[in-house]
Amino acid sequence: MAARKSTKKPNVSAEELTHYYREMLLIRRFEEKAGQLYGMGLIGGFCHLYIGQEAVVVGLEAAAEEGDKRVTSYRDHGHMLACGMDPDGVMAELTGREGGYSKGKGGSMHMFSKEKHFYGGHGIVGAQVPIGAGLAFADRYKENGRVTFTYFGDGAANQGQVYETFNMAALWQLPVVFVIENNQYAMGTAQKRSTSTEEIHKRGEPFGIPGELVDGMNVLSVKEAGQKAVAHCRSGKGPYILEVKTYRYRGHSMSDPAKYRTREEVQKMREERDPIEQVRAMLLEGKHASEDELKSIDKEIKEVVNASAEFAKESPEPGTDELWTDIYADEVPQVEDA
Repeated sequence: MAARKSTKKPNVSAEELTHYYREMLLIRRFEEKAGQLYGMGLIGGFCHLYIGQEAVVVGLEAAAEEGDKRVTSYRDHGHMLACGMDPDGVMAELTGREGGYSKGKGGSMHMFSKEKHFYGGHGIVGAQVPIGAGLAFADRYKENGRVTFTYFGDGAANQGQVYETFNMAALWQLPVVFVIENNQYAMGTAQKRSTSTEEIHKRGEPFGIPGELVDGMNVLSVKEAGQKAVAHCRSGKGPYILEVKTYRYRGHSMSDPAKYRTREEVQKMREERDPIEQVRAMLLEGKHASEDELKSIDKEIKEVVNASAEFAKESPEPGTDELWTDIYADEVPQVEDA
C-alpha cells in the first residue's frame, strides 16, 4: 500500500518543499546508517534513532531564525542535522572518534555546537527542560529577540522539573517553545497507561501557557504551528507549548525489541502516515520534481551519509591525554563582559 496522498495544497514554494524533503531524507538515511554501524559494533552504548519523527524537527527549524537555540533529549541526531551540524562530526562522535563534535568523548548524548546554537542531547529524562528555560532567560535578559526550542518526550512530560520550569518560564515570560515530541510510547509504555490525560499540551494552562496539538507526521503542519509559537514568544508574551504527535518506527533504543506494539501497527503508520512519503507525493503531484530527480536526491543523500561513515571509521580514537581535557571552562564570559 502506498503512503496516503495529501489533500492539502502546500503553502510553500517548490524550493522550500524540496528542501524539507532533502532534510528529512538526510535524517532518515543517516539514522539507518547509524543503526547499521551499531549492529557492526562500531557504535557502543545506547543509540536512539529518530526514524519516523523527521517532520518534527525539520518543520520547526523552518520556523527558526539565525541565533535561535535548541536543546533536546538523547534522541538527538535528527536535531543536529536539521540545524546544520556536519554529518561527519556527528557520525564520528557516535563512533567515539577524534573527529567527533566532542572529540569522541561524549557519544550520542553529549554533542554540542556553539556555532549552530545546539546545546546538546541529554541523557537524564527531562533534565534539558530547565536548561532550555535558562537559555531563554539569557535571551530575555539580553533582549535580543531570540527563541529557544526545548524538546522533550511524552514520558518526560510527567517529570516534576518540567512543571517547575513551566512556572518560572511563565513568571518571567521567557521566549521558549516547549516541544513535546509525543511518539506515544515514551520508553516503552503506551501513553494511555502512563499519563492521566491524553491532552499533554494543556498541562501549561495552570501557569497561563498556551498550547496546541500538532500533526507531527506532516512537516507543513509543524512549520505552521512553529511559526505561530515563535511569533508568540518573540512578541514578549512568554512561553508556548506544542504537543507534536509523532511516531518512532524503531524501538526506544537499538536494544529495544519493541514488543509492546504490533508489527501491523508500525507498518500501517509507515504506509499511511510516513512524513517523507507525504512530501514526496506533494512534489510529484504538483509536478515540482520527477521520479528521476527524486532518485537523484536520494543518491546524493546516500553519498553524504556513506562519506560520514567512512570519515568516522578513518578518524582515530581519542588519545589518553584527552582524559584530562575539557573538564573545566577556559572562558568565563560574564566576568569578561563585566
